[in-house]
Amino acid sequence: MSEMKKGNISIHAQNIMPVIKRWLYSDKDIFIRELAANGCDAVTKYRMLKGDDESLRVVIEVDKSAGTLSFIDNGIGMTAEEVEKYINQVAFSSAEEFLKKYQGEAEGGIIGHFGLGFYSAFMPSSKVVIETLSWQEGASPVRWESEDGMAYEMSAGSRTERGTTITLYIAEEEKEFLEANRVHEVLDRYCGYMAVPIYLKDLDDERVKAEEKKEDAAEETAPQPINDTHPLWLKNPRECTEEEYKQNYYKLFNTYEDPLFWIHLNVDYPFNLKGILYFPRIRKDFGGQEGQIKLFNRQVFVADNIKEIIPEFLLLLRGVLDCPDLPLNVSRSFLQNDGYVKKLSAHITKKVADKLNGLMNTERETYQTYWDDIHPFVKYGCLRDPKFYDAVKGSLLLKTTVGEYLTPEEYRARNEGKVEKKIYYTTDAARQAASVNLYTAKEIDVAVLDSVIDVSFMQMLEQKGQPEGVIFARVDADVEGLIDQAADGEALDQPALEKLFREALDNEDATVKVSALSDKELPLMLLENEQLRRYREMAALYGQDFKLPERPEIVVNSACAAVKTLCGMQDQDLQKLLAKQYYDIARMSARPLENEELTAFIRQSYEIAKRLAEKA
Repeated sequence: MSEMKKGNISIHAQNIMPVIKRWLYSDKDIFIRELAANGCDAVTKYRMLKGDDESLRVVIEVDKSAGTLSFIDNGIGMTAEEVEKYINQVAFSSAEEFLKKYQGEAEGGIIGHFGLGFYSAFMPSSKVVIETLSWQEGASPVRWESEDGMAYEMSAGSRTERGTTITLYIAEEEKEFLEANRVHEVLDRYCGYMAVPIYLKDLDDERVKAEEKKEDAAEETAPQPINDTHPLWLKNPRECTEEEYKQNYYKLFNTYEDPLFWIHLNVDYPFNLKGILYFPRIRKDFGGQEGQIKLFNRQVFVADNIKEIIPEFLLLLRGVLDCPDLPLNVSRSFLQNDGYVKKLSAHITKKVADKLNGLMNTERETYQTYWDDIHPFVKYGCLRDPKFYDAVKGSLLLKTTVGEYLTPEEYRARNEGKVEKKIYYTTDAARQAASVNLYTAKEIDVAVLDSVIDVSFMQMLEQKGQPEGVIFARVDADVEGLIDQAADGEALDQPALEKLFREALDNEDATVKVSALSDKELPLMLLENEQLRRYREMAALYGQDFKLPERPEIVVNSACAAVKTLCGMQDQDLQKLLAKQYYDIARMSARPLENEELTAFIRQSYEIAKRLAEKA
């Protein structure tokens, strides 16, 4: 280019630049990603034309003394005509459409900024200079500069090697981008896996090292790129080792905790999707736990946790997805309704179901070791997505109080003849130990269902008939299967017992039944209606005040010697005290005594001890 040219950028740059400044303000460091990505694109284009070359790279130079930040590539370069086309005339692709689409949206609605490209350079800069030389034979170097992204000057450049240098003169209020550590942090986040080697140079530091080298002729080590150009998720799963998957997990999420297992996604048709989903250890209550899915586009980091792509029930997972075909300059509302995104989400759901079924069918012992960690999200997935439930229903497990893992069908088969069409469970094996022991003593399995999601999960299985006709009942919901038909159940006066307990509890609504239970040491059981208790628990889960008057159902064990003694007592005051004591002890297996209840129980215990001591 032989002569100076001045002009103004076309396509309403006066409207474009304020929009760039505004929309990217919260992520102003995004310009580093954009310019590094542009450099990688230029190198990739040259690689496609001329083949791979170990010297191909992008170098980012921080010169704090000069107040500049430079992005240097040895890619395809530009001619003067290409600078006119791509810089002066276009501004950025579909600029007017961009303005129409996003001017009315709330800040932060844009999740990707591809297409802004070069013009993001003006965010932190008082001036931007381009020095470029095309790869084409006989091309002349070109210099372009602008202070505001609207008025520009073009002239003959001074670059002697193929490629492009974009130099940003950093504005006074943006001096943070002259700190090499700050630039390195941004590069790690956005460019850590780009396909072209990226090097960071701190020129002030280089000058210091150059001075030191004059005094010390120590061997200089070769600089290393800041990025991994061949990330694990782009490799063939057969070529990846378990250790590589773990190391990748540590690096991505800055942790040293091992994942449980992972799914390597490698799809080329009908859409392009690469990635790895990791299953972390999940706490039972989910408290303070949040997953993280990193979204990339051709190895360029786009965003953390784009939840619209991942099925809701998988949001506790961690992983990385690389979606080259995903539209990026879109709002979240667009993603929520985009057909392509829905297909991605459905495919991810299918792959998760396939992984779970594969583990269940071929590595069941290993799968069972995972179940305590993964069952909350599996159950939630079944509740939220009928297709997911249909896919994994054969891989759903119930953990028993003795640490065995059974499918609902296996539970029914194992307990056939002992209980009919019921699955007994406990929500607190320690507190409900007395009731649990009644069942296990008769070799009836008791499932542990103690997470917040289990009430809804049980109801779903009942509604779907999994297994057919089976219902769930907590161990304190009934005594079916616990009656000892062969016990020497001396007939007790049921009306007298009803009267005794109603007076002892001061509750005329109390229901008292007499049965011979298999545990002869247990005076009585306190039962609670299964459905009413579920309603109360669901209401509490959703913050509703669901209260019903207590109508305790007491099953007095006629096979218990202590009960027989109670019935024959002449001291009616002590008899009432003992009846209330038996009731309170039974109630403690369902919930702890609180405040006045506990105080009254302690006084009552002392009074019983005193009465018995007086009779001794």
